[in-house]
Parts: sequence; C-alpha cells; structure tokens
Amino acid sequence: MSAWNTWAERELAGLRAINRYRETVPFDGDGPEGKLRDRRLVSFASNDYLGLASHPQVKLAAIAAIERFGTGAMASRLIVGTRSLHVELESLLAEWNHSERSLVFSSGYAANLGVLTTLGETDVTLFSDELNHASIIDGCRLAKARTLIYRHLDLQHLQILLRQTPGRKIVVTESVFSMDGDTAPLPALAQLCSEHGALLILDNAHAALGPKLAPTRDLEVLHVGTLSKTLGSLGGFVAGSSRLIELLVNRARTFIFTTGLSPADTAAAAAAVRICRSEEGDHLRARLRALIDMIRPGHPSAIVPIVLGEDAAALAAAAELREAGIHVPAIRPPTVPKGTARLRVALSASHTEAMVRSLQAALANLTCINSN
Repeated sequence: MSAWNTWAERELAGLRAINRYRETVPFDGDGPEGKLRDRRLVSFASNDYLGLASHPQVKLAAIAAIERFGTGAMASRLIVGTRSLHVELESLLAEWNHSERSLVFSSGYAANLGVLTTLGETDVTLFSDELNHASIIDGCRLAKARTLIYRHLDLQHLQILLRQTPGRKIVVTESVFSMDGDTAPLPALAQLCSEHGALLILDNAHAALGPKLAPTRDLEVLHVGTLSKTLGSLGGFVAGSSRLIELLVNRARTFIFTTGLSPADTAAAAAAVRICRSEEGDHLRARLRALIDMIRPGHPSAIVPIVLGEDAAALAAAAELREAGIHVPAIRPPTVPKGTARLRVALSASHTEAMVRSLQAALANLTCINSN
C-alpha cells in the first residue's frame, strides 16, 4: 500500500471511530418511493419540494429537448454552449424573480461561488450569516473581500458590524436555512441593507414556500437560486440588474470556464418554472403547506429538523426509521455544528397523507427520542 493510501486509510478509520464516515448509496425510484439496498422505502430526504422532478410535463420537456438538441451543450456558454433554451429559461427566471435579467449556472454552488468571487473585490466587506450554506462559505473564502460573520438571524449584531465598517458592503444570507428550516426576516434585513447602501445577496434555494422579498427601488438585490430543488432539474441561477448580470457573464469564472447546462436540464427547469407560476403551482404549495402542518404546525418551510445531539444518536434514529420503511438520513458535523446531529425531514407535495402519517408514527416510536 502506498504512503498516500496508508494515510487515506488512517483518515477513514478516524471518521469511522467518531461516527462521521459517509458513503453513497443508490436510491432507485421516481418520486418519494424507491429501493435502497434492495428494500422499499419512502424517502423524506429529497429537496424535490413540489414533486416536479417526476411531473409528466417536466419529463416530456426534457425528452423533447434531447430529441431536438442532443444530450449536451458541448461547450461553454460563451463559445457555442448557449441554446435558445438557455435564453428562454433565463427570461422566465428573471420575470419570476422580478428582476431585469438572470444567468444560469451549472449548479447553485457554482452560482454562489461565481457571484461572491466576482463582486467580492478587495475594497468590499462581505457580511455572512453564521449558518449559511457551504457554497456561500466557500465563495466568501475564495473572494478577495474581507468577510465578517454575524450571529444567526441577529440583525442587531449585523447592524453593529455594518456601522463599524467603511467602504462597499455585501450582505449574503439564505432566505430558508437548509438544515434548520428557519427563515431570514427579509423586510427588516432589506431595510438594514438599504440604510447602509449594502448589496443584498439572497440564496433562495430552499424557499419553496417563501419568504419572498418585494422589489424596492432603494435596494440592490441579487437572487441566487437552484434548479435542482423546487424546480426538480439541475443547475443554478442568479437574477438581478442587467448591469450586474452582464458583469457576471464577463467575470464569473464558474460561468465562463464550464460547459453550458444540458438541453434536457434547461428545458425541464423552464417547464417547472411555468408550473410554479400557474394555478397548479398554487395547489402544490398549498398541499405542501398542509403536509408540513401535519408534522409541525406553522413551521415556515418544508425542512423539519429533529435535533438529537450526538452523532451516534442520529445514526441510530435513522436506522430505526429504515426498519419502519422510512428513509431520513442522519445529518452530522461538519454539515451541522458539533453536538447538533439530527434527522432532517424534508417534505414534498409528492408525499401522500398516508406516507406522512406513517412518518408521524415512526417518529413517535423512536427509542432515542422516547428514552429522553
């Protein structure tokens, strides 16, 4: 065994010893039901909040795009990787986000990196919520700007930092936080940014039910989103003013130096946006809202955390749920802070009430919860 493999084995052994080892496991299914290691399970782990990944219109749009354009974009967007599909999708996303223009990236992660490294120059200070997603954290790390972290959802702390900091400012936050399912106070946050002349970057990846920020003349906002969650496809986007989007086209390395989004993913996302903006979209959101209320009435998002503390407890709870025919993986550090390992229940409009009742019963019978 080479020295590198010996080192890797030692590192892996260390991860196993502290219950942090992970591996990919195929979940084969179309929708919330599928097979995991030859066992039929109902998944409450997907980010397909409105169930659009399995929607017939979304599937047909992807198939039609492959028939017309093939399976790949074949080049970066600034070479020959742009199709009329990309232009159509970007127009839809801009209108949906009440913005002048939008730009599609290969993923939401790439979108955050592209925005923060392009705009976060040396004369800029980035203000980032302490529980922001890894893509925001990495974007701040790679940017030339200085980064200040404010306490989670603590606008008083953010205000103090903004007052103490001269120069150009960018505040970046998720609107719905991916591990706790709580939401940012957008109107108050927008007012604070407006007072200090700060650009606000909102990551709306998990905001299937909102909150939405109303457009205002006194505030510059960039909306970062993903096509791979609520829209059931793949990719990411940024929506904002024409000038800022134009600058991203010319400066964002994660846009310039990667192949364009595939025709199938682009067409599927466009079909999903149209559904989201339709009466059917309203119905799907109402259904999702009702399912959330079955588990945790009034909770603001489709992400319902059940914090158990120790990694071993979360792993044991996930194993118990699998025995009950339910898949909710354990979420452990570094995804969440140490001592806050949890089950992350993610609900979808594609779940049935019977599925959610089964989840309720399984959660009520968890040994690790009932023994505390």
